[in-house]
Amino acid sequence: MFLKFFTKLRDAKVPVTLKEYLALMDAMDKGVIDMEVEQFYYLSRTALVKDERNIDKFDKVFGETFKGIESMGDAVDVQDLPEEWLRKLSEKFLTPEEMEKIESLGGWEKLMDTLKERLEEQKKRHEGGNKWIGTGGTSPFGANGYNPEGVRIGQNKSRHRKAVKVWDKREYKNLDDSVEIGTRNIKVAMRRLRKWARTGAPDELDLDNTIRATAKQGYLDLVMRPERRNSVNLLLFLDVGGSMDPHIRVCEELFSAARSEFKNLEYYYFHNCIYEGLWKDNRRRHNNKIPTWDVLHKFSSDYKVMIVGDATMSPYEITYPGGSVEHWNEEAGGVWLQRLVQQFPDLVWLNPSPEGSWQYTASVKLIGELIGQHRMFQMTLAGLEDAMKELSR
Repeated sequence: MFLKFFTKLRDAKVPVTLKEYLALMDAMDKGVIDMEVEQFYYLSRTALVKDERNIDKFDKVFGETFKGIESMGDAVDVQDLPEEWLRKLSEKFLTPEEMEKIESLGGWEKLMDTLKERLEEQKKRHEGGNKWIGTGGTSPFGANGYNPEGVRIGQNKSRHRKAVKVWDKREYKNLDDSVEIGTRNIKVAMRRLRKWARTGAPDELDLDNTIRATAKQGYLDLVMRPERRNSVNLLLFLDVGGSMDPHIRVCEELFSAARSEFKNLEYYYFHNCIYEGLWKDNRRRHNNKIPTWDVLHKFSSDYKVMIVGDATMSPYEITYPGGSVEHWNEEAGGVWLQRLVQQFPDLVWLNPSPEGSWQYTASVKLIGELIGQHRMFQMTLAGLEDAMKELSR
């Protein structure tokens, strides 16, 4: 099992060496940790991962190799448990007729006021039912139940994608900027956005002028010229987590291509909508945020801006203070989007979701109205080319 783990890491292009693997095995033999999967995870990550950009690959291989194992003593021959055995007992599946009978509370203010009242009244844990904050019921508040409009609390993922607000601490992963692009088309599309300039330092041999100078002087006279570089300044804002998880691969390809094509590139992460804080590292986003005002004041208006996100969220996240799914925002997300457009007139929004679905999503239409409908493009090769043309105007 351990040798299989080592081989899979190598196949995933995580640069682990035999020496590191033997050091890990030696630590296991000497009982450095108890035979628990969590302790082995941190020990093996410390021993085998030298660059934090490879942590995502390591996590994926670790999950595939040790899935279903609770103790490392069982890591010899373990069979996966049937999925139905692992299904939460409290999870309730309702028929469409039952869902129609459940009434929403009808509005943001009513929803949040009712949640406040329930928090003050409820004194114990509750399961099932249609009122209290609990699990497996039809109340607007809680986890693993159903309500057409509610606040999801204490559930690791959405099954219905209906929650207005999600009160959970969630962890997102940084995009891998070393992903090898399967096609060069993304880079080719981005090359439409170029403005060449010469750097100050000479780096290239100017062959024609060298020949002329040599013929004139009578001896070899090398003439150098500065290397050309793309002088376009680019700001990249990347939506991560939640409904963006299915689009991680294409976002990593875009991110990697942008890092390669634009030397003057700055990037920031956000979740769902841009608010008063952005971050550079998803693992430290809770305690190392960068004020959005600082970004607006730091970069001049000649920067080109690309926002990458599916724009799929509750409309409250855009239109109301306190609408953010992770914190209490003093100002609505739409206010910050308007400030961004005012500061950076050359702005586009790349949306990885199918363009045919945009008209059925209220939040997509709201953002289109705020930034300008002509600024949103589907994140396809054709859409990317059109976005580059828009930024080049």
